[in-house]
Amino acid sequence: MKNKEYLNGLNNEQREAVSYLDGPLLIVAGAGSGKTKVLTSKIAHIIEEKKAFPNQILAVTFTNKAAKEMQNRVSEILKKNSSGLSWLGTFHSISAKILRKHAEAAGLKSNFSIIDQDDQVRLIKNICKSENIDTKKISPKYILAVIDKWKNKGLYPEDVNIKKSDFLESQFLKIYKIYQTKLTDLNACDFGDLLLHCVKLFEKNQDIAEIYSKNFKYILVDEYQDTNFIQSRWLNLLSSYHKNLCCVGDDDQSIYSWRGAEIKNFLEFDKYYKNTKIIRLEENYRSTQNILTTASELIQNNKNRVGKNLFTSGEEGELINLSCLRNGKDEAINVSDKIEKLKKNCGLNNIAILVRAIFQTREFEERFLKIGLPYRIIGGTKFYERAEIKDCLSYLRIVYQNKDDLAFERIINVPKRSIGDTSLRQINEYAKKNSICLFDASRKLIELNKIKPKTKIGLISILNLISKWKNDFLRDKNHIKLLQIIMDESGYSEMLKNKKDIENENRLENIKELIGAMKEFDNLESFLEHVSLATSIDQDWDGQKVNLMTMHASKGLEFDVVFLPGWEEGLFPHQKSIEEKGQNGLEEERRLAYVGITRAKKKAIISFSMNRFYQGDWIDSMASRFISELPEKYLEKNSSFNEVKDEIDDFEFNQDFEENDNIRSPGWIRYQKRLK
Repeated sequence: MKNKEYLNGLNNEQREAVSYLDGPLLIVAGAGSGKTKVLTSKIAHIIEEKKAFPNQILAVTFTNKAAKEMQNRVSEILKKNSSGLSWLGTFHSISAKILRKHAEAAGLKSNFSIIDQDDQVRLIKNICKSENIDTKKISPKYILAVIDKWKNKGLYPEDVNIKKSDFLESQFLKIYKIYQTKLTDLNACDFGDLLLHCVKLFEKNQDIAEIYSKNFKYILVDEYQDTNFIQSRWLNLLSSYHKNLCCVGDDDQSIYSWRGAEIKNFLEFDKYYKNTKIIRLEENYRSTQNILTTASELIQNNKNRVGKNLFTSGEEGELINLSCLRNGKDEAINVSDKIEKLKKNCGLNNIAILVRAIFQTREFEERFLKIGLPYRIIGGTKFYERAEIKDCLSYLRIVYQNKDDLAFERIINVPKRSIGDTSLRQINEYAKKNSICLFDASRKLIELNKIKPKTKIGLISILNLISKWKNDFLRDKNHIKLLQIIMDESGYSEMLKNKKDIENENRLENIKELIGAMKEFDNLESFLEHVSLATSIDQDWDGQKVNLMTMHASKGLEFDVVFLPGWEEGLFPHQKSIEEKGQNGLEEERRLAYVGITRAKKKAIISFSMNRFYQGDWIDSMASRFISELPEKYLEKNSSFNEVKDEIDDFEFNQDFEENDNIRSPGWIRYQKRLK
């Protein structure tokens, strides 16, 4: 082998992975082990060794950003432009390219359009309307998610098998059939079609499949643990001739099953592809040894994994900090105090707080706003800026003060009440002309019979409800009960519950968290004032900010210091994940914990609280089972209860508890018993 510069900077395993060029290869790349460096070096090596021309290499990523980064890195290594890598891109972009060339064989025209999600939703809405399906009860986005799931499994409408007794799925299948016919009529594809049509094209036209299979001498895939069935099948067909398929990934970071990712593609790779070479990249260049050992011992509790042990030639580092707090508020104070001490040495940009569920950001945001600590939400919106929270607050404001026109405009047609923009414009004009508020203008226009009949029904309904809520509130002054009544009687709760998708589940959790925030205030006035002040604080801080995000959003990122709050049963592992997927769900939650810990370069701080407002009520929390799986000798334990003997008596970090099939959450069971 020639002494090439790009090989000199590699460790033995990385060099072996780059140099192996004959047959299928699975690179099990642990967190921070330099997988991108290996992939790009391998592409460069294939070209330098003249094993293939650039246009004979297929390199697949999940995002355009990753594809661009890969291209730039290869250019850097080769010291020349890598534009010849014409088949470097995402699954979807490469599939679209192939379909353009063979559109007719795929039942398309070469100028087919690719519709985005907005167009998809609009199309589904039109279909539902023509089929008399109520989109208030079944969300178009949810229908699309089901259709996408079928496409990810390689199923056209005629391939889908459902039980005749399953009315809902029957409805979805009916919509799917019409939806695909419409797409054909429009000469259009959605994202799911790009791969589905491409696979069917290859399966039905062996001559076309052979052209590509013979051309691609080497196929390289990034983040292979995140592939679904149709992506795996696509790769299988394209690699059938030369069989030089190199897949890189980490089964311990497979956390996207809810997006259709199938971990078995990774775990059973050597079954699909005979004579597979497996190389493990276990040397980590990101984290300290204590962080790596802790993460490794935790993930070893999973049964479904290829297996590896991360290590570093760097320092041992600090112990993992484990803290128990009284409640969520104390947890936020504890985290902010630690950040204040740490920020001088590492800077706020290098600090992250990773939560399991997005509603958890509220406590931290409240605290940071109070003490003036700059922060940003990565991959999401700040708590009081979330649409459902603004809706709730607007309802409360209009009840508190009928003259709040901004609140009136926001909620008047949420949920839908047939009060459109034209009607709202009419109300605004009348209000302006007569110098009255929108609420009073609406009443007056109804009296004068100036509102269209259909709109009139919806308008009378909401105005009467606002008056009723105001009277209810004046009678008992219970602001928490008020919001609960508003959510029920306005139809808002029903709107979210009926639209079954992850987004709406998050919205419901956020509203329950808002109710928790309200319980901290004696009355509605002080709460609304608090929110106004909190949201009016100048948050456009320049420079350094603490990073707040979910663990899912943190994948691929790294920070000097990582806070991991809320490690409690029912919250993490999340009860819903366990209930829906059983042992597989528990293992995915544990992989999520592994991802969270391995984002930390120097310091990882885990915490849980003894009480938490969760799912609309205070519960006695129990430490997450994941805490009992952390190696004792790598933990530094802290409790805020050291000074109060009575309060710590029944607290232990590693609590013994009965488990039902190793899946059920004892903390959750205790909570359920309380409800009965």
